[in-house]
Amino acid sequence: MLRVLTFAPLLALCLPLPAAAQEARPDLAGLIECRGDLAQLAALAPALEDPLKAVALGWQPLPQANMFMTEYRLATPIRVFGQDTDHIAFSGGGVVALLDLPDPRPLAKELALETAIDTPAKAMFGKEVRSEDVRDPVSGKVWIDSAVLNVSNVSSHPGKTLVGCSYSQDVPEEGPEGDAPTPAPVVQPG
Repeated sequence: MLRVLTFAPLLALCLPLPAAAQEARPDLAGLIECRGDLAQLAALAPALEDPLKAVALGWQPLPQANMFMTEYRLATPIRVFGQDTDHIAFSGGGVVALLDLPDPRPLAKELALETAIDTPAKAMFGKEVRSEDVRDPVSGKVWIDSAVLNVSNVSSHPGKTLVGCSYSQDVPEEGPEGDAPTPAPVVQPG
């Protein structure tokens, strides 16, 4: 009997998900292409914290080749920016697709991204595609909700281009009329 009970959870992972559960699958392509938001990205936290929840979504956890990324192989490939991939990674407040493109520059140019670094060994491009003031209905506090599209390469994944979106909510900086503290006077050495 114990054998059957321990096998049941493994069997459940192999069976197709009910239609309602399939509809709840995250829109990874939308998140990667900056069509999502921080709340949608945050909703993936349980899958990132529990490998069994990731597997239930059809994600196979991969060995960590880069200490800044948590990588997964998808059971069903997704299409992002005209490219198919089954390899995604999460890093900080963002999600990227790893594409089989040895040079990130053509994709960055196609997406009209700004150059951050462009050397023979390293290329990073990006652009803020959304920045909106959002008022918290409970506290009344205003936040800046932003999404930044990124294209880059990384030495841990030669021959791959990383493309994705970083999401954040930040407190707006105080303007000149704000409550920012007055800077201390500059003292010249004498």
